[in-house]
Amino acid sequence: MAKGKDARVTIILECTSCVRNDIKKESAGISRYITQKNRHNTPSRLELRKFCSYCYKHTIHGEIKK
Repeated sequence: MAKGKDARVTIILECTSCVRNDIKKESAGISRYITQKNRHNTPSRLELRKFCSYCYKHTIHGEIKK
């Protein structure tokens, strides 16, 4: 039998510097990654350093709502 709420959920990570630069229209788009996290071990929002193909450097990618 399946449980009601799974511990592992799919999340979207979005580049924080592209979101800030979107107002100035400096970048062509917003870098996003799809990954999973364990809800019980990490209840807060996840932030990871990932490569942004629009900024051409490693930046902090934060979890966003679906």
